[in-house]
Amino acid sequence: MGVHEECGVFGVYDARGGCARSVYHGLFALQHRGQEACGIAAVNERELSCHKDSGLVGDVFSEAELDALEGTMAIGHVRYSTTGGGGRENAQPLTLKYVKGSLAVAHNGNLVNTDALRAEYEYKGAIFHTTTDSEIIAYIIAQERLRCDSIQDAVIAAMPHLIGAYSLVVMSSRKLLAARDPRGFRPLCIGTRGDGYVFASETCALDAVGAEFLRDVLPGEVVWIYEGELHSIRMPALPKSSLCVFEHLYFARPDSVIDCQSVYGARLLAGRYLAREYPADADVVVGVPDSGLVAAKGYAIESGLPYNDGFIKNRYIGRTFITPGQSSRERAVKLKLNPLRATVEDKRVIVIEDSIVRGTTTNQIVRLLRHAGAREVHMLIAAPKFISPCYFGTDIPDKEHLIAAHHTTDEICAIIDADSLGFLSVESMRRIAPDSACSFCEACFTGEYPMPV
Repeated sequence: MGVHEECGVFGVYDARGGCARSVYHGLFALQHRGQEACGIAAVNERELSCHKDSGLVGDVFSEAELDALEGTMAIGHVRYSTTGGGGRENAQPLTLKYVKGSLAVAHNGNLVNTDALRAEYEYKGAIFHTTTDSEIIAYIIAQERLRCDSIQDAVIAAMPHLIGAYSLVVMSSRKLLAARDPRGFRPLCIGTRGDGYVFASETCALDAVGAEFLRDVLPGEVVWIYEGELHSIRMPALPKSSLCVFEHLYFARPDSVIDCQSVYGARLLAGRYLAREYPADADVVVGVPDSGLVAAKGYAIESGLPYNDGFIKNRYIGRTFITPGQSSRERAVKLKLNPLRATVEDKRVIVIEDSIVRGTTTNQIVRLLRHAGAREVHMLIAAPKFISPCYFGTDIPDKEHLIAAHHTTDEICAIIDADSLGFLSVESMRRIAPDSACSFCEACFTGEYPMPV
């Protein structure tokens, strides 16, 4: 626990209208990807309107606001900031008006050349109103549109300027587009609903609006909807894709399928591999909600040990990383998770967690289990050690804050006060997604980045 969320993007084209409400429901399904801010932009008879604010989807939108966003195309975004601070001004979608019309952009990912791009365009006279790299993306697309014959050509022309991770949904007055960076760092898929189309960060959001999965947007591909027809063009493919492996370990909902791989299946395999690497003499296996639960079931299946609920999660408290400072973070853990004494009292407990970043949250989990009467606490992590920061949209902090970058496994075990500690090996992690159509970026676990950063 303690890894920040990515963002989620969603877009709908439907000639019958009602697209803003579909985006609203799609964003609910993607709320796990960001709880900081959200927004929806819609086009009705070539007029662009937008509403966005800080907060959760259910708090930001009312019936009246959704009625005002009626249209035949709409895009939406849920945000956790990786580049740029919080606040309404950095909420997405970003909208702009320029000589060619209107443009709305929603972005999941992170550019590694943001500072260079910002400096370049500011020296040419550009004025930016936010601190996000997403505004730079929108600006470059608008600039390219002045030289191109179509918005899709403008997006294609913008892509070589953008170095890093980006899955985009883009909307002009007449077209809805989706684009994925050439390495495919962030997921993006296409669905159909009647004669309409849906773009989403995860397939679970397609399910939420009754859309059928069509396919994933390929790395380096731009797809667009014009007058109800789907079109596509792809940049020259790179020799190797780099989907963020942490989508399968933590970020995505377990009911999603990303690039042909079931997230649930990947987490189940992670737990099974943990059981092979760390067999233990114990009484019960529990998982830390939510992303540790499926791996815990996998461990129990492979080991033959009983699985049971070890924690009850308070669904009405924000994620622990939202509260700054260690003391407030520790209080948040106690409010968020409460151990089930009936499961763990006087038991040797194997607890499966998705990751360890700083170690403070994991230490609190061990304390909670001991306070509930656990006789032994064996902590197993369904991911390798974090040893390097991420520059592609996962807010893994600087190396100085990563406990595994400075301590051995035995030292971390002592710090968190567990009876034993084990991490999924990199070799096993590479086997958890056998059906994936993409290879993976695993830089946070190996320090080997797929591009200069």
